[in-house]
Amino acid sequence: MKKLALGIDIGGTNTKFGFVDEEGNGYAENSFLTHDDRSFDDFLGQLDKEIKKAEKEVNYLFELIGIGIGAPNGNYLRGTIEYPTNLKWKGVTPFVEKFKRYFDVPMFMTNDANAAAMGEMIFGGAKGMKDFIVITLGTGLGSGIVSNGQIIYGHDGFAGELGHTLVNVFGRECGCGRRGCLETYVSASGIKRTVYKLLADYVDDSELRNIPFDELSAEMITNAAIRKDTIAIRAFEYTGRILGMKLADTIVHFSPEAIFLTGGLVNAGDYLLKPTRQYLDENMMPIYKKNPPKLLTSGLLQKNVAVLGASSMVWNEAAG
Repeated sequence: MKKLALGIDIGGTNTKFGFVDEEGNGYAENSFLTHDDRSFDDFLGQLDKEIKKAEKEVNYLFELIGIGIGAPNGNYLRGTIEYPTNLKWKGVTPFVEKFKRYFDVPMFMTNDANAAAMGEMIFGGAKGMKDFIVITLGTGLGSGIVSNGQIIYGHDGFAGELGHTLVNVFGRECGCGRRGCLETYVSASGIKRTVYKLLADYVDDSELRNIPFDELSAEMITNAAIRKDTIAIRAFEYTGRILGMKLADTIVHFSPEAIFLTGGLVNAGDYLLKPTRQYLDENMMPIYKKNPPKLLTSGLLQKNVAVLGASSMVWNEAAG
């Protein structure tokens, strides 16, 4: 009988899930809207229903050995989702405790960036590495930090929030309640804000000029840059400069072997990566230049990173 883990990724818009074997092969992957008018308990009921439906799509008998869940502000130590800014469930939600009513198997919860880091270590480009960082560039900026082969959780489960280190204390307002956090500049939402600032500062013709803010997406900005739109290219250069400088600071703290970038912004390729590498190198402390960390894109970009990452927590525990 084949052993499978279930990976669940809870996002602000969609919840994705799928079964994953020990080699990282996915089965019966699916998704549904995270939010409508349902309560949290109704959401769990819907999740259970969708998973049971997907189980029937797996064409052989299998043993479910565990469930891994990635979610915004997911706490590994407590199995809870705590005060998320982009989910409707406020306060502290005891996710694992309540979900165990549906599945009597080991469950592990963490935030989506930690799950991505675990997935990179088990199935991706960080195989064999013991010290590395994964930066997720989505709606916000998440980070998973691995030191000596272990995810760093800190004493309360919330260590490693690089997206909420400060770029400018008088800068952009952040959803966390502070100003100038890194993710307000380096993320899909951050680059949108950068584009509108550049449109105000420059008179260049741009295909982005007549797009309402709520309709603008990072994908549109990427496609505009590919078509040599000067505003889009400047936006990526600005984003890469800030990211490179902050990664230089991060290297001082953790001295990783590699830093992996993943998420939608990475689809811009060298429009983002070239300035990031340039400003990382220019601002790196000289001692680290003797054996500099590698700046890489995720080895899982062509796969369902979120589901793989969540399921990898199960396989990591099984191997340990």
